[in-house]
Order: sequence, then structure tokens, then C-alpha cells
Amino acid sequence: MRSFCLAFAAAAFAVFPLGACAQQEDPVPSSCIAMAQSLPNVVYASFTPQLAQADVTKGEVTITYVGHSTYLIDTPGGVRVATDYSGRYPVDPMPRVVTMNKAHSGHFTPSPDPSIEFPLPGWGEGGEPARHRVVVGDLYVRNVPTDIRTWGGGMEIDGNSIFIFEVAGLCIGHLGHLHHDLTDKHYAAIGRLDVLMVPVDGGMTQSLTNMSRIAERLYSSMILPMHRHSTPMGEFLSLMGEGFAVDFRSERSITLSLSTLPRQPTIVILDGV
Repeated sequence: MRSFCLAFAAAAFAVFPLGACAQQEDPVPSSCIAMAQSLPNVVYASFTPQLAQADVTKGEVTITYVGHSTYLIDTPGGVRVATDYSGRYPVDPMPRVVTMNKAHSGHFTPSPDPSIEFPLPGWGEGGEPARHRVVVGDLYVRNVPTDIRTWGGGMEIDGNSIFIFEVAGLCIGHLGHLHHDLTDKHYAAIGRLDVLMVPVDGGMTQSLTNMSRIAERLYSSMILPMHRHSTPMGEFLSLMGEGFAVDFRSERSITLSLSTLPRQPTIVILDGV
């Protein structure tokens, strides 16, 4: 019987059980952590298909845009994940894993469906950061804590998280509701990201200038915008520059593998974004 722990509780947030509590040791080594020789001058390069090894390129991952900051990730092994899950968008079948952030109610739910095995909040309890290192089937999920603006104008340390999903040799990162620039320690903890989900709201998280700088430094092979609201997509695309290709899709889903990543870093705008 799996153990439960209590998530962060405050007046605005209910307490709910977790299917995966913080652990003392990582269950498996991360294949996405870049081993930097020195900081602060580390630069992370995106993975190129030519370097792919046969044993890690088997299987395809499907990513589907649901709405707001929620993407579904379906692994080759049949594990489904929903990012920044609020329960507002119908999902069938239900995901086994959901990640959440507490910036506002569009990014979490205090009462996740009981069928969800692993509800993972990006915040901790008692002033401690969340720490998730969870293996579910062929998926490894981990988080990197980030700070969050409070309604009073301050900053709550480690109040949200960037979530990273490692599957089929791919490193997929979701920036969540990111409210500040990333430090060199953040970049080191994130490691290589082949696919980056980035908010492009233009101010509710950060300015497009700041977000484009973060995306440029992470230099992922594929960038998936989200959390757009009414911001013209062209503003973000122009800030990213000519080094990034642009691919507008008429579908909400894209299927990819390590060996089929675009050779040029590409911003893919799925239908609905």
C-alpha cells in the first residue's frame, strides 16, 4: 500500500493526499542532467538526432495541447501525464500522473480525481520545497523548485516548480507559472531539455523578453508555447530570432521520438494555443 503525505496547506488551498511523496534518494539517475565543469558559464546544447543511441530511441511520445498550461504527455508504455492540471478540461482517459502549480486556480485543483495515482504539487509544506522523484512505468518525473509572487507583492521561496519528464530518451520540461529569471543553479538542475513548454502571456508570468532569453539559453530542439491569453504570437516569435524555425500545426497533437527531433530548433504552435 503506497504511503501518503500532506501537501502544502493554507487558507486558500485544501489539503489533499499525494501518491508520491518526497524521497531521500533519486530512484534512477537523470539522463537529462548536464554535467557542467564550471558555473556560471555553462551552456546547454539541444540533443541532435545524429547522437541518438538505438536503445533510447525506441518508442514515440505524443504531446497534446489541452488548454491554458495543460499538455498531455502519452508515453510509449501507456503512461499519461497532464501538466499544470486544474480539472477544468475534460480528459479521457484520465492521466495516471498530474503536475500542478499554485499561481492561480487555472494551474491546480485541491481535489484531483481519485483515479489519478500520482498528483504532484509544485509546492511543499511547512516552508519546505517540493521534491518529486517518481518513476511510473517508462516515465521518470522530477521537479526543480522556483519562487512565486504572492498577492501582496512579495516572493514565496520555492512556491512553484518546473517539472521535467524523462521518457524514451527525451527530456521534456514544463516551466509552469515561472515568475523570475533562472539562476545558474536552476539551469544545472534542469539539464538538457529536448522539448520545452514555455508560457508566453507577456506579463502574468514574465515579459516575453525574459521568457525568450530563458528559452534561448535552454536551446531545446522543440519549443511548445502555452499560457498565451491574448498576446500576439508574433511578438514571441520575433524575439526568438532567426535561429529558431516556426511550425504552425492544424492539429492539437504531435508525435515525436529522440530520432525525429527537428535538426533546427523549432517553435511548434499546436492548434488551440
